[in-house]
Amino acid sequence: MRKTLTLTAVLTAGMASASEDIADKYPQSELYDKPVEVIPHVFSAIGATAPPTYENAGHNNNLSFVVTGDGVVVINGGASARLAAALHEEIKAVTDQRVKLVINENGQGHAVLGNSYWADQGVDILAHEDAIAVVEADGDFILQGMQGYNRDRAEGTRVVVPNLSFSDRHVVEMGDATLEVLHLGPAHDPGDVQVWIPQWGIVIAGDIAFHERMPPIFAETDTDAWIDTFDGPFTALGATYVIPGHGHPTNMAQVTRYTSDYIKDLRGKIGAHIEEGGDLASAYYVDQSNWAHLDTFEELATKNAGRVFEEMEWE
Repeated sequence: MRKTLTLTAVLTAGMASASEDIADKYPQSELYDKPVEVIPHVFSAIGATAPPTYENAGHNNNLSFVVTGDGVVVINGGASARLAAALHEEIKAVTDQRVKLVINENGQGHAVLGNSYWADQGVDILAHEDAIAVVEADGDFILQGMQGYNRDRAEGTRVVVPNLSFSDRHVVEMGDATLEVLHLGPAHDPGDVQVWIPQWGIVIAGDIAFHERMPPIFAETDTDAWIDTFDGPFTALGATYVIPGHGHPTNMAQVTRYTSDYIKDLRGKIGAHIEEGGDLASAYYVDQSNWAHLDTFEELATKNAGRVFEEMEWE
């Protein structure tokens, strides 16, 4: 029998159990955890807040799906064909409606490598044009990285480029739901996608929004633009419920505090460091202690500081 929780229960359980130290919460499945019903018709299999490992099978992001009444829309292909198949089994336990569309939230491995399974089921796959460019250019490298940690769990996975693309907005009308697939602007990764369901007040935000783990800042990330996108069109959606790219379902106040506010704080610290004549070597150690309780702090804090220094040095 499926697990159905109210949002309050999801949040309460999530805050108590969210930890990168928990290797696997659903050992009978390739999934890290069993999907929960966040609000009626919207489900999410919440991944580990740790980096991808063999133990979590690369399920360290959220794999969500919407049961529309005339088919299912899946958000994120998953990190492998086996992980996608495990999610499909959970979907079939909830509904006999077939999966009609998969949406990749960006071009990262845990969003796209499961595409091979869904393509073999005859399902259309949609992604932003920038994410598709990443898959086309770097797909083999992304696959090799997953094979390195996932070993036998990588079996059957191959690179499949999404067959549907969009640039700014793509509307999906299916059954009782209207899903607005949006690219609101630069954020965490090229081709970041947000899935907004206005009639239910919920946004499946992808990697524009974090709250339980530290946001990773990549070499190509424009943090100033990320703030503008977050504080501008993303906040303007007025979402009541937020399913972030990583971590349990939450609300706008939480993801604002741990995404936009974190980036502003780090940029402020790095800006002051530069004004004082500080160099890159010492920039790694600017004070980020206010965020030390976040998962992946040890893995990401110094890297984030160095990347923001390199970005702001020439602003």
